Amino acid sequence: MIGKSPNQNQKNLFQPLLKDFINLDHELVLLSDKMDWDYFEKEFSPLYSGTGTPAKPIRLMAGLLILKQIFDYGDETLMPEWVSNPYFQYFCGEAHFQWQFPCDPSDLVHFRKRIGEKGIEKIFAQSIGIHGKDAMSGEIVIDSTVQEKNITYPTDNKLRIKIIERCNKIAKQQAIVQRRSYKRAMKKLLIAARFSTHPKRKGKARKASKQLKTIAARLIRELERKLSGNALAFYQQDLEMFKKVLAQKREDKNKIYSLHETQVSCIAKGKVHKPYEFGSKVSIATTKNTNIIVAALDFAGNPHDNQTLEATLEQYERLNRNKAAVAITDRGYRGKKKIGETQIVLPDNGSNKTNYEKTKARKRFKRRAAIEPIIGHLKKQYRMGRNYLSGKLGDKINVMMAAAAFNFKSWMNKQRLKLFLALNIFAILFFLRHLFLTNRIFYSEIGVVKD
Repeated sequence: MIGKSPNQNQKNLFQPLLKDFINLDHELVLLSDKMDWDYFEKEFSPLYSGTGTPAKPIRLMAGLLILKQIFDYGDETLMPEWVSNPYFQYFCGEAHFQWQFPCDPSDLVHFRKRIGEKGIEKIFAQSIGIHGKDAMSGEIVIDSTVQEKNITYPTDNKLRIKIIERCNKIAKQQAIVQRRSYKRAMKKLLIAARFSTHPKRKGKARKASKQLKTIAARLIRELERKLSGNALAFYQQDLEMFKKVLAQKREDKNKIYSLHETQVSCIAKGKVHKPYEFGSKVSIATTKNTNIIVAALDFAGNPHDNQTLEATLEQYERLNRNKAAVAITDRGYRGKKKIGETQIVLPDNGSNKTNYEKTKARKRFKRRAAIEPIIGHLKKQYRMGRNYLSGKLGDKINVMMAAAAFNFKSWMNKQRLKLFLALNIFAILFFLRHLFLTNRIFYSEIGVVKD
């Protein structure tokens, strides 16, 4: 059953309203008033049952997701901040100050799964819509990056150790008596496998790695022999994955780099400090002049950049109800000149262009560079640098929520600037007048200005 948000205008005899003691010009209050919460209620209501205990209000859950991403909190760390911040509470629809957690952190996980990718896209669409005409642009900038997954750096020995531990765990759950668990031997072999590039340790490390692989394969075969029919069918997918990990080689494609995040890909973007990144490829599109993110998509695997263009442009048209005339990209998107009605523009030597066309292209690609710091902000401030949400759905959700948080924060910064200018306009005018008179007196003294 759907929970209802309290009426923020309903007064309480024993407790003041939040709006009575907070600054109503605060950017979070302004954003809360700007948001169309009724739209979320209408769109997400069909996802709830009509019977049972009332759930948490939709505005509360959607507001928590937005605040979490804007201010870079986790599901657990957001709760104490929410309790101590009246502006967070007002944003989430509370009428009076609360002293308890609004929900269990796991409720955010359930809510993300409930609304899914389409629901998160609706939040992202609203983050674009609040900018109005600033988000409408005939020319957009597109670039790709990598969203790293929260996994350890994968090595063969790490994966083999994890397979051995998983096999021992399955045997314990199914009450299987193992011939040997190799717990002590595993520690010694792991120490022996260190410093494998050192000339004096290379042979010993290679032998230890081979023994770890042998032990893992032996435990898998033992489970296949001793598991009952139903248990074997239940764990068959895991066992097949373990075999694939042990059989994969350096030059193989579609390798598994993590046992709990099998969709992770190895992506090389040509960075000197980080040659390989393990996660998923992301395509980001921004407006040319106003730097508003108008499309954000996650792609499984490691597709070529030009293969991500069509889906990115499709999302832009769907969310903005507008078709881009020009998409400005870098040389990594070479191979496609036009998709539908959108012209794909990328740098070239310009030998066949007139001076006017060269100047226009130069200005375009100067503006294209603005997307690089935006991607940096998404990773550093809005939780896209390391994705803690699980599965492919978690990859897609995290990208769009990071983009939505960037757009919301941009709107909040504009409101803060407007408020600052409005409060200080007289001081600024007085300062400019004083500066003008001072300069006039100075130049009159040296004979440049005649009184």
